[in-house]
Amino acid sequence: MLELAKAARSHPHPEVEWIFTHDPELQASTPKEVGPKSKIQRLNYHLDYFRWKQFQLPDLVKKYKPDILICPDFVSPAASLPCKRLTVIHDAFFWQMPENYPKWWRKYFLGLIKKGLKENTHILTTTAYSKSCLQEYLGNTWPISVIYQTPKALHGAADVHFLQKNALTKQGYFLHVGTFDRRKNLPLLVQGYADYLKQSSRPKKLVLAGGAGQSHQMNVLPEIKRLLTTLGLDGEVLLPGYLADAEIKALYEGAFAYIFPSSNEGFGIPILEAMTFGLPVIHSDQSALQEVAGGAALSFQTNSVTDLTEKMILLEEEPALRTNLILQGKERITAFSSKKFIEAFHRFILSA
Repeated sequence: MLELAKAARSHPHPEVEWIFTHDPELQASTPKEVGPKSKIQRLNYHLDYFRWKQFQLPDLVKKYKPDILICPDFVSPAASLPCKRLTVIHDAFFWQMPENYPKWWRKYFLGLIKKGLKENTHILTTTAYSKSCLQEYLGNTWPISVIYQTPKALHGAADVHFLQKNALTKQGYFLHVGTFDRRKNLPLLVQGYADYLKQSSRPKKLVLAGGAGQSHQMNVLPEIKRLLTTLGLDGEVLLPGYLADAEIKALYEGAFAYIFPSSNEGFGIPILEAMTFGLPVIHSDQSALQEVAGGAALSFQTNSVTDLTEKMILLEEEPALRTNLILQGKERITAFSSKKFIEAFHRFILSA
């Protein structure tokens, strides 16, 4: 959402006027979901969201009379609206992996999604893979189109002391950034890393940066901690938790390579973030990740510990391969610029 707002302001179109319901920068600077929450706090958050989406937003539509309402977060109001809707549904996880969500919450959220798919709605999603998945579950009632996302711009200075504070050296570690959700396949990465250490002549550390999974069913952080102890990796794998942008930037700038072992993704923003920082990427051969990487990364067979380990060793032992992947990544990232991102939105808005 923030990158959409930034791009709209950075690349204005003479025929498009944007109306923001919130100040994007202010909203982003005061996140409400970071860190653990009590059940009461989570319930209040969802009640606020419901009131906003189902009552306040329709009132704003009546006030401003837009031609198009863009909802970049799955849910459009259930109320009838006198305008076209562009609803962004990033992936089909709610349908594909019901076991990862509390039953009542999944039923409630899917109900909100379906009630908002009405009238003159066009669904936008992030990859051709996500489009095919959504068509499987939603059918062809609503037109679905693809707009590639643009990665978050980390413009501020990196925390120059972060690597030193965590005993990390330049190009001395593999990196993964993201929540500890089950579909991220991080236990497989830890096992692959343990096998890598047994074979490597120049062993590197592993950094898994990010917060806990978003629900009890999805969170594998406790499992990861137990696995590290069992495999004797407590000194080799760093779990720094949820980090500020300056710390994330320092990690990207100092890493040897980025590893993305996920079993299911709708897009895969970290691939582009890593390429932006000149990192070679190793990713699972999951369809969305292959689509986004576009052959500019090293892929391994999804869920194969052996193949992942082999790719880590291969990247370490062949400097020319690493250099080539870095160059390919820098070329690939040009397809996901902020300008191209917003131009795609402009085309949809004007054609509507």
